[in-house]
Amino acid sequence: MTELTDLGIAALRDGIRAKTFSAREVADAFIVKVSAAKALNAFIVETPEHALEAAKAADEAVAAGETLKPLAGVPIGMKDLFATKGVQTTAASHILEGFKPVYESTVSAKLWDAGAGMLGKLNLDQFAMGSSNETSYFGNVVSPWRRGANGIGARDNAPLAPGGSSGGSSAAIAARIVPGATGTDTGGSIRQPAAFTGISGIKPTYGRCSRWGVVAFASSLDQAGPMARSVQDCAILLENMAGFDPKDSTSLQLPVPDWETALSGDLRGKKVGIPAEYRLDGMSNEIAALWQQGIDWLKDAGAEIIDVSLPHTKYALPAYYIIAPAEASSNLARYDGVRYGLRDLPEGANLQDMYAATRAAGFGEEVKRRILIGTYVLSAGFYDAYYTQAQKVRTLIAQDFENAFSICDLLLTPTAPSAAFALGENADPLAMYMNDVFTVPASLAGLPAMSVPGGIDKAGLPLGLQIIGKPLDEQGVLNAGLAIEQRAGFTARPEVWW
Repeated sequence: MTELTDLGIAALRDGIRAKTFSAREVADAFIVKVSAAKALNAFIVETPEHALEAAKAADEAVAAGETLKPLAGVPIGMKDLFATKGVQTTAASHILEGFKPVYESTVSAKLWDAGAGMLGKLNLDQFAMGSSNETSYFGNVVSPWRRGANGIGARDNAPLAPGGSSGGSSAAIAARIVPGATGTDTGGSIRQPAAFTGISGIKPTYGRCSRWGVVAFASSLDQAGPMARSVQDCAILLENMAGFDPKDSTSLQLPVPDWETALSGDLRGKKVGIPAEYRLDGMSNEIAALWQQGIDWLKDAGAEIIDVSLPHTKYALPAYYIIAPAEASSNLARYDGVRYGLRDLPEGANLQDMYAATRAAGFGEEVKRRILIGTYVLSAGFYDAYYTQAQKVRTLIAQDFENAFSICDLLLTPTAPSAAFALGENADPLAMYMNDVFTVPASLAGLPAMSVPGGIDKAGLPLGLQIIGKPLDEQGVLNAGLAIEQRAGFTARPEVWW
């Protein structure tokens, strides 16, 4: 019999409804797996009682013959950027350690209302700033993957990065200790970790999911989305996360489509653009070969492939690393030791001393770096030279996508420039920022984009393909993702060492 923890969201949902197994059995199985996987450091807080409570409600509804909620009894992981009432919410920072919100984020509330249970709060890069999950105050998340897994390539037990910032989510899903999880994506923080760990993840159109109750990094870029092992599971989770929220001024007042029901891998009549500017100098042969394989798969699904140009792509990364830190420096000003969170009050200190001591102790190096960059580019002498120019570039990048989508329906690119690297391998911040080179442009334009696993490299590590869609065309993105998933037949999984 298949282990319950090997099942995805759809299979668990359907099995509970069909009485193949109980929600309590599902919850117990995952709780045991979570507890046994401490070596991954994927969780900051474990909440078995929350998962068991949801399982009890689901089993009682089944016994009473009631109509079940969409995610009744399905346990998931919650990235520790979402406020959860009464459960510690830290954004993986020391400055928020011990903070227990008295409110629930809109996204998490929607998932609990749909019947899901929470296995715990997942680790991440501090304040979602990072691409490797090495900036968390609570320690690095370790990918369940190893080079040379499953006998492919030379065996190497160096601990690998699970991607970031949603590295706890990606590691937990790949390790089969949660069937799905929430993530957030500011410049690629759902898609890049999904690619690194061989899972799927979608960043919806900006405004599809409420940002209310999500610890802010860069407000014009942050967007919640689902991560899971299949495209169908992502569609199910996204349906139950999305929707208008009057508490979020950027929330889109639109109905939530039935993405799961409309899933189809048939792409006949669709045109898929291949942007020339994503063919970077020095791109590895493996990434280039995977991209070509993805093109062939989409052709097989009925799509017409055309070449397109996104001429301002090369400016996306520098523009992002001006805009995002600028917004971060503003958002993180609220952490001052006065109202909540850490307070460091040296003897004889005045208010200014307390601010300085609290922030010095509470923020990590990468967070401080981005606050300083952001404050610099917003300062009086440099605002127009940097921030205003970056916003102009952002507009040009959005126009590039608009022009491309006038002749095609979707875009196909690699998700990341490499497979997962070892923890500590990318010590240079600029080298680390290059991990976002393929994902940042869609974030700047607010477009829906998804990563699906396409294959493995010569060391046996996963590689991902990215689909970018028109605004609000999550269905098109999901369908293209499904077409790739069906043809890639990706079944590789990490060997258990933890």
